[in-house]
Amino acid sequence: MASHSGIPVLTGANRSSAKNDANLHSLNYFDNIGNMDKSTAINVLSALAQDTRLEIFRHLAQTGPQPAGQIGEPFGLPLATLSFHLKTLQQAGLLNCRREGRQLIYQARCGVIVELLAYLTEHCCNLPAVESTISLTPLENFTRKPAAMPQDSIYNVLFLCTGNSARSILAEVLMNHHGQGRFRAFSAGSHPTGRVNPYAVRLLELQGLSIEGLRSKSWDEFATPEAPSLDFVFTVCDNAAGEVCPFWPGQPMTAHWGVEDPAAIESNDVQKMLAFRKAFRELENRIKIFASLPIPSLDKIRLQARLDEIGRTVLEHNE
Repeated sequence: MASHSGIPVLTGANRSSAKNDANLHSLNYFDNIGNMDKSTAINVLSALAQDTRLEIFRHLAQTGPQPAGQIGEPFGLPLATLSFHLKTLQQAGLLNCRREGRQLIYQARCGVIVELLAYLTEHCCNLPAVESTISLTPLENFTRKPAAMPQDSIYNVLFLCTGNSARSILAEVLMNHHGQGRFRAFSAGSHPTGRVNPYAVRLLELQGLSIEGLRSKSWDEFATPEAPSLDFVFTVCDNAAGEVCPFWPGQPMTAHWGVEDPAAIESNDVQKMLAFRKAFRELENRIKIFASLPIPSLDKIRLQARLDEIGRTVLEHNE
């Protein structure tokens, strides 16, 4: 890939690789340090205002560049959940990503934080002078526990899939049913089909569950200032988990609860309904576990671990 002049020449596969690398960086809001503005600052702060993403950024800032798989090891995150958080950080301009062979290497852009601080304190004349002899309070003197979810709240839960016609619809109804007034569930899709799958409607009716008000809609409805403040966002299909989501109001906790798509079954009506029943049981099992969690007594780190654990729960064939 080199010429006699010393200037790299792209040919064949190298040109394709360079194009892919350019695409990896195209998700960033800004590529050059120094053009921080109000919109960018909001995007950066929003991306970091979630426990797992904040820890991932701090981890990369401390360790330097790492491949995606290695990043996930200390956190025990499912691959789809890790991908979701990495893309959100990259979209906000907080990570660089490059390809080395088959691996994606992520690196924290610490300069963005420097720029953010400069933007936030611009023209500020009241900043105290930092003395080199200033004494720092030892960490062990702090007794504040990690933040927990508020008590006596009705938690807003959003379920996401691509089409918002089957799995996320089932999850919305099940959460509202088993939540017993403690949860308010919604559903949406990244590319909504515009109609609820008739097999999902029929199954819900057979289970005696309400289908009133169900509709297939875009997740953009929940990213507006008028949208309900979200506490939890769960993806129930791998495609939605791998996409770059909007910034949700409320700084929700997120997890991936993947379920096979029953609408993808190409068979007779009996087999299709069996596939929908299987998805229904898997979602119901996870939602029951989630609804039984002592949410107010769990700090967010432990709660995130439980949410990810629920996403790995699998029903036995005979259940």
